[in-house]
Amino acid sequence: MTQITLRISDPEMEKALRRKAKESGKSLNKVVLELIGESSGKAGKKKPAGESLRKFAGTMSDKEAAELEKAIRVFEVIDEEMWK
Repeated sequence: MTQITLRISDPEMEKALRRKAKESGKSLNKVVLELIGESSGKAGKKKPAGESLRKFAGTMSDKEAAELEKAIRVFEVIDEEMWK
């Protein structure tokens, strides 16, 4: 992740950003990132949930997922004899 430091010399701009953050219930950082995203045309292009972990966890094909579900189905059956 890249870190960028912003120096805002206009006190009114800082107040406006802080007010916007407070009103929206978001962090100042989030508000600034959203504004940069909007102005750069990158707004709304979020990664799907879990996307950042995909490189570590990998993914399964539909066939692999079906095979896994079939293999673990036995663990969903309650053995009535065991509970007597």
